[in-house]
Amino acid sequence: MADHNDLGKMGEELAVAFLKKEGYAILETNWTFQKAEIDIIAQKGNVLAVVEVKTRTNIDFGLPQDFVKPKKIQLLVKAVNEYVLSKNLEFEVRFDIIAIHKENGAFKIQHFEDAFYHF
Repeated sequence: MADHNDLGKMGEELAVAFLKKEGYAILETNWTFQKAEIDIIAQKGNVLAVVEVKTRTNIDFGLPQDFVKPKKIQLLVKAVNEYVLSKNLEFEVRFDIIAIHKENGAFKIQHFEDAFYHF
């Protein structure tokens, strides 16, 4: 049985491969600022996608996208503002969730664009 960290790491690798296939350039993975960690920062056109990856072995406990709490969102917003300023980027920022769960022994990937609104 893979432990939680292995599962998360595998989920992130699947998400990176998925995004590349969808035409995104991966700028950063596991980018950290203060207490926030952004799983993936990707770019497509003039959009900077801040991607939170949620991996679950099943969906008995609700959908993976329900696991992003408002406090976490605030941290992500702060972190990405810092990233954009430090790199002097002129992109439209979008927050996405890639939800991955195991179904019949295979991983299913769902990409939610504009997954949450920041304030």
